[in-house]
Amino acid sequence: MKLEELKNKKILILGFGKEGKDTFEFLSKIFPEKTFGIADKNENCRLQIVDCKLKKVKWHLGKNYLRALKDYDVIIKSPGVPVHLPQVERAFKEGKITSQTEIFFENYKGKIVGITGTKGKSTTASLIYKVLKGGGLNVKLAGNIGKPVLNYLISCKENEIFVYELSSHQLYNLKISPQIAVFLNIYPEHLDYYKDFNEYLMAKANITLWQTKNDFLIYNFRDKNVREIAKKSRAKKIPIKDYSNVLKNIGIKKIPFYGDFYGLNIACAIKVGEIFGIKKEKIKKAIEKFKPLPHRLEYVGKFKGIEFFNDSLSTIPQTTIAALNSLGKKVQTLILGGYDRGLDFKELAKEILKRNVKNLILFPTTGEKIWREILNLVKDDSQLPKSVLVQNMRDAVKIAFEITEKGKICLLSPASPSFGIFRDYKERGNLFKKYVKYYGKRT
Repeated sequence: MKLEELKNKKILILGFGKEGKDTFEFLSKIFPEKTFGIADKNENCRLQIVDCKLKKVKWHLGKNYLRALKDYDVIIKSPGVPVHLPQVERAFKEGKITSQTEIFFENYKGKIVGITGTKGKSTTASLIYKVLKGGGLNVKLAGNIGKPVLNYLISCKENEIFVYELSSHQLYNLKISPQIAVFLNIYPEHLDYYKDFNEYLMAKANITLWQTKNDFLIYNFRDKNVREIAKKSRAKKIPIKDYSNVLKNIGIKKIPFYGDFYGLNIACAIKVGEIFGIKKEKIKKAIEKFKPLPHRLEYVGKFKGIEFFNDSLSTIPQTTIAALNSLGKKVQTLILGGYDRGLDFKELAKEILKRNVKNLILFPTTGEKIWREILNLVKDDSQLPKSVLVQNMRDAVKIAFEITEKGKICLLSPASPSFGIFRDYKERGNLFKKYVKYYGKRT
C-alpha cells in the first residue's frame, strides 16, 4: 500500500510489540495531525508511548481488542497476531489488512534482498549483510533480525540496499516480492499458527511469487518443496546444487565454523555478492571474518574434559539431526524437548539410535514424545540410551556433567520450541551456557 493511500484512511495498528511501535512512530511523523487506533491483547502496552503522543491514540486493549477491527479502513497487522482468529479472517476477506513489510516493499525504491526458510534465515541474512558491507556498499540489516523498517523510509536513500529477513508470518498474504529472493529450506513448523503445512508453504512462496523476469531467485535445489516453488517463479533462477563448489570457486576449501549446514548459508551469500559485482577476494574475506550467531551450534567450551555445544535455536527435529551429523560420534549426551507443536519425531529417534547417543536429558512435553518414539523402535532394552526427565536447565546441566565422559560432547539441541519452561530460545541457550560455566568451575 502506497503512503498516499493512507492519508484519508482510518488506521488501526494491530499488535503493539516492537514492530507495532515502530509503525506508530513512523505514521505519527508522516501524518502528525492524525489519530491512530492501537489494538492489543496486552492492557499495559500503552506504557510504551510517551505522554505527548497519547492524544494521537484511540486504544483497544484487553480480551476484546479485536472488536475494533470493523471500525477501521486499514489494519496494519503485526506478525505475531494469529491470522485465523475470526475477526482477523474477516478483515483479510474485506481487504483491510496490510503489514509493515508490505508498506515498506511498496514504498522503498531501492534494492531489497529478502531471505526466508524454516531455518538459517538469520545467519544467511547476517552473512549477506557482511559480504555487501565488505564490498563497500551502503547496506542495512532489517526485518526479523534487524530493526523494524518503516522509520528508514524517512531518511533512506535509493542507493541503500536492505537485507531483509522474512518470516512466514511477514510473508503471509504479501502481494509483492523483493528484487533478490533467497529461499533456503522448508520443514514443518508453526503448525499451531497455520491451518496446515500447505498454508505455511504458500506463505513462504510469496518471497518469489510476485517477482518479475528482471529479479533473482537464489534457492536450495536439494529441498524438494523449495524446488517446486522455484519452478513457478518468473525470476532469473540461481539454484544451489552443491555448495562446496560455490565455496571453492572463491577459494574457501572448508567451512570456517562448526556445522556443515552453514555451507548453504555461505553459498547463498556468495551468490548475492556476485549479483552486486563484488570481487571474489572481498567476498572471501567477509566470510572468513564472520562470527556465527549465538545459539546456533555454538561452542560453549571444554569443561572437566567435556565439550559443550549450545544449539538452542533448534526448534524442529531436522535441525537436531543436522547438529548430530555435524558433530559426529563424539556426542554422548543430548538435551532434548520443549513445547509441542505436533511435529513428527520418528526420524530423529532413528538418528539418535543410529548414532548410539548414550544419554538423553529430556524436557517436557516433547521429551516424553521423543522417548516414546525411541521405545517403539527398540526391541532389545539393552540398546536403549539412558533417559532422564528434568524440569529446569540447572538440573539438566548438573546431570550432564555427572553422566558424560571426558572426551565426549554434550549437545543442547532441543528439536522443539522453548515456550513453557523458558521465555524464548535465547533464555534457554543463555541458561545452558550459564550453568555449564557454573558447574564447569566447581570442584
